[in-house]
Amino acid sequence: MRKAYNVLGWVIAGFVMLQAALIAWGVGGENRFIENGGVMDKALAEAAEGGGEPPFPEAIAFEIHSLNGILMPVVALILVGISFGAKLPKARRNAGILFGLIFVQHGLGMAIVDSPLFGLAHGLNALLVFMAALMVARHKPASGVGGNDEAADVELTSAGL
Repeated sequence: MRKAYNVLGWVIAGFVMLQAALIAWGVGGENRFIENGGVMDKALAEAAEGGGEPPFPEAIAFEIHSLNGILMPVVALILVGISFGAKLPKARRNAGILFGLIFVQHGLGMAIVDSPLFGLAHGLNALLVFMAALMVARHKPASGVGGNDEAADVELTSAGL
């Protein structure tokens, strides 16, 4: 359970990196589309969402970003469940904080439509999600918890390894 707890922390951290890369890729494609004379409007966006031809190839990045944004809370919820069996100090608290930050992130992403200013908080909160995910990924038992970590180090040292 400890390993699964740590691995899911790395998975979520990777999701955050992917999210940042996807949004930069999509915005870059959108900017090139506009610079080359393309016009972005609601009708074009709705046509692309309805199964029509995307206005530029990089538009797929926005769809993947949205899908990943739906997948992350599911993984975080699984992490919360695993944290109960991980037997690590403060694992449940850390998983809960990470889940809460992801929940807030999802809400901020949805709120951008109403007020683009929420984009600032969405970007900043993404950094908090990333840091919290790294804390989960690197979470180790406290000294003496589990009892075997120090013994294993002694055995490896005395065996000449």
